[in-house]
Amino acid sequence: MRPDIVQAVELLRSPEPGAVDQAIQLLQGTVFSFSMKICGHREDAEDTMQEVLFKSLPYLRKIENPQALAVWLYKVTRNRCWMSRRRSKFAPAHTMSLDELMPDRMELEALTGTGSKTPEAISIAHQETERLQAAVLRIPAKYRLILVLHDMEELSSMEVARITGLREGTIRVRLHRARLFVRRELASLDIKRTRKSTGKRRKPVDCRRIFAGLSDYMDGVVDDLTCKKFQEHIQNCAPCVHFLEDLSRAVERCRSYRVDCPPETAATVRKLLVQEYLRLSA
Repeated sequence: MRPDIVQAVELLRSPEPGAVDQAIQLLQGTVFSFSMKICGHREDAEDTMQEVLFKSLPYLRKIENPQALAVWLYKVTRNRCWMSRRRSKFAPAHTMSLDELMPDRMELEALTGTGSKTPEAISIAHQETERLQAAVLRIPAKYRLILVLHDMEELSSMEVARITGLREGTIRVRLHRARLFVRRELASLDIKRTRKSTGKRRKPVDCRRIFAGLSDYMDGVVDDLTCKKFQEHIQNCAPCVHFLEDLSRAVERCRSYRVDCPPETAATVRKLLVQEYLRLSA
């Protein structure tokens, strides 16, 4: 869970002057950032932030558990985003299969190269934030929601399950596929070549056996026997070592990504929110 929500709950219980304003500011950032990652449109995110927070005001003082507040906020925000979202022209309509997301042997072997960056890769690196946002918005909605909640909003699989109503096993499957999609989009290899090579070329059989569980292995949620099998394979498969590093980098980039509400808009809305909160609390 984001520390912002925990801090906001503490501030709402504080008698210090300005504590309410600080709490509302933290909640604004959470709702706006989440909305932008889900819908990708500033106007929709601003409208969602304002509507969700005004709706939350009568309940904020009563909620003492940060986890309960997080689940409620994300549920309401998700529903509002789903109602107002505009379908991205980049978003694929089909369900993502592991087979199409798994690199073929050519791509795996290319990952073990010298690691030197081409001029094109260096140029792309300067547009990292834009590329990440575009990659996330290309993920089909039901997978994107899980990635955003788990990796970007720092919620556990159990908390994501409470928000979405899905089983934790389903959460883990969708999370892994969303991570693989983002990794593919952000790969340092030439994108056109990568897509061309992942078509009909043969996937390594031994690597395929562990591919579905890579996220669970990365997150440390596999049993000891499975963990041992993964380690044995990876120790003897240099391409898989590099692929796992590539996947880990993509996940870290997702976790560090944040988008802030424009200060002028945030300040104007926050003033109204604080006034209404104080009126309701009087």
